[in-house]
Amino acid sequence: MRDRSATPHERALEDGGETAVFEQPAFNLLTVLGPTASGKTRLAVALAGELNGEIISADSRQVFRGMDIGSGKDLHEYGTIPFHLIDILDAGGEFSVFAFQRLFIEAFESITARGRLPLLCGGTGMYLDAALRGYRLAEVPEDPALRAELAPQSDAELAAMLRELRPEQHNGTDLADRRRTIRAIEIARHERSRTTAAEPLPAIRPLVIGIRWERTELRRRITERLRQRLGSGMIEEVRGLHDRGIAWERLDYYGLEYRYAGMLVRGELTRNDMFQKLNSAIHDFAKRQETWFRRMEKNGVAIHWVDGAGDPLAEARRIIRTGP
Repeated sequence: MRDRSATPHERALEDGGETAVFEQPAFNLLTVLGPTASGKTRLAVALAGELNGEIISADSRQVFRGMDIGSGKDLHEYGTIPFHLIDILDAGGEFSVFAFQRLFIEAFESITARGRLPLLCGGTGMYLDAALRGYRLAEVPEDPALRAELAPQSDAELAAMLRELRPEQHNGTDLADRRRTIRAIEIARHERSRTTAAEPLPAIRPLVIGIRWERTELRRRITERLRQRLGSGMIEEVRGLHDRGIAWERLDYYGLEYRYAGMLVRGELTRNDMFQKLNSAIHDFAKRQETWFRRMEKNGVAIHWVDGAGDPLAEARRIIRTGP
């Protein structure tokens, strides 16, 4: 029986009958990342159960109540493992990277203070960066003068402007919604004009584990999961959110599943066309996630990859116990 009152530094990690004790681990934040449908939540939950951990979600949509199927919350997978930054806001509102970072810091410090191990889990690249990059983001106020200046610009001109400000930009969601594009330009300009250094984050020492799949198998998993979500009532969820007063424009803002399901409900797509277009869009999104992870590695984040088709839990245990 594991002593759950002990700290993560003192707790044993069991692996096939072997026991290794962490006396002074090099990390105080375990991060599990991967593209959509890679199984990262299941792996994070298993590790949290063995390491007396609590999970912090790094997902831009799971913060909203009532957005369960389309955002892939899969709350049944958590069991008794505590989780944070899920179901904390009413659907219909906005949630920024700045707000995520602030709440992540609060959760990290609270979990650590209770002698437990924080596990960051997700696939939203900007949110992962916000937790791992080492500096607090500055809150960027709205700039009415800039917004008035940008108002006459076409969507293509705004996208070109954002790419010039952020050459590494590949977050398609910001480019798919005009309001998000303008906000991204606002933030990018503010960051360029800032003259003071950002306040450091708490002393975070992350160990980052990523789940990797062969491309064909990941595509199969994405397609199968989409079928499951549609069969579980994803269209009805989107219709219900709209019936409760959330505008279609706002639902589009929440990403691919909500955008394409909304088009079906509005009669703009047949069910078959919706499935094909959404499935293809999610595949493309997974590629962009992988591109983001590669950029994280180029920027100095060490990601220790495990094989999703093998035994990712056993591989993760070995990485945690003996180092990469």
